[in-house]
Amino acid sequence: MHDFVLATLGGAIMGVASATLLVMNGRILGISGVLGGALKVRTSEAHWRWAFVAGMLIAGAAVAAVWPEAFANTQPRTLGISLMAGVLVGVGTQLGSGCTSGHGICGIGRLSKRSMVATGVFMAAGAVTVVVARGLMAGGL
Repeated sequence: MHDFVLATLGGAIMGVASATLLVMNGRILGISGVLGGALKVRTSEAHWRWAFVAGMLIAGAAVAAVWPEAFANTQPRTLGISLMAGVLVGVGTQLGSGCTSGHGICGIGRLSKRSMVATGVFMAAGAVTVVVARGLMAGGL
């Protein structure tokens, strides 16, 4: 399947999921917020949050079972690099009061100026990170 078709399909699925959660539950779909709320021990919303996280994991496992090439690791990284990246993403979502799905999909869709600024910062930081990481990986820095 062409990359454009896959990207369009993924975007459509995220859009439907975002709109459904907003209409049915009155909540903004931000993955870091959903997971963060699920990890809080005493929250009245833990059930739907864990169901959402489980749904993402089950959907990913189903795709991996049917189409393993979709998860091909073409850029192998060490465990240390992967852990560092995860920690940096977690810190960034806390500093930015949300993640790319919450700000980039839902926030921009609601014409939130704060989300537009946050998404621009995410994108710029991502671009700088790629340049620096490629330089470090290639021994250029």
